[in-house]
Amino acid sequence: MKQVDLSLSESGPDRVLAAEILRAAREAERCTLGLESFGILKAYGIPAVRTAFTKTEEEAFGVAEEIGYPLVMKVVSPQISHKSDVGGIRLSLENGDEVRAAYRDMMENIPEKRPDAVLEGVQLQQMLSGGKEVIIGMVQDPTFGPMLMFGLGGVYVEILKDVQFAIAPVDEEEARGMVTGIKTYPLLAGARGEKPSDIDALIDAILRVSRLVCDFPEIEEFEINPMMVLEEGTGACAVDMRLKLKKN
Repeated sequence: MKQVDLSLSESGPDRVLAAEILRAAREAERCTLGLESFGILKAYGIPAVRTAFTKTEEEAFGVAEEIGYPLVMKVVSPQISHKSDVGGIRLSLENGDEVRAAYRDMMENIPEKRPDAVLEGVQLQQMLSGGKEVIIGMVQDPTFGPMLMFGLGGVYVEILKDVQFAIAPVDEEEARGMVTGIKTYPLLAGARGEKPSDIDALIDAILRVSRLVCDFPEIEEFEINPMMVLEEGTGACAVDMRLKLKKN
């Protein structure tokens, strides 16, 4: 087994917080986590957009006023993985009236498309402008263990299938190789006069994910998609994530 320095660039992880989130999920017999696992990102120092979970229209309105506009609203349901397919995502909400209307529309229309789905509420997030979408993921390989993955995120990962893999844990050189190794790296480096993306922030995020999945081998799958990477020197920020625990 390769020996790798797992030290992070800044403060170390809060394993206790992450362990508590995973323990609560197991006690609730939930193997797949979404919004509720955002605390794990915080525990490992991975920047994420400001986000909140609300169960009612009034809660959504109040939280929206607190977070500020523009906002993104996403339906929260264990049975719905691809939210956009059922109208479960609203972008660029600019005021409270739009928040209320979007909430009512989701609660009324999604059950017609997915009568099997339990709608627990909605997730509200800051809407980021600019940047490029990337994906950082992991899947447990039966032979090699945690296998990290990096590529362009959003719809591009499914269309282009341009990703790089590495066995965790990785060091900084390996993390950089994952980023620079994708065919579309020139888009991140600054193509056609664009300013380069914050590559160092991506490398740091990969190192933190590597540390996380090595600390908690019960994580079967992990995915940040998208992570918005901003211009060089301004960071990267997780927008959505999914985590799946081993059933045993």
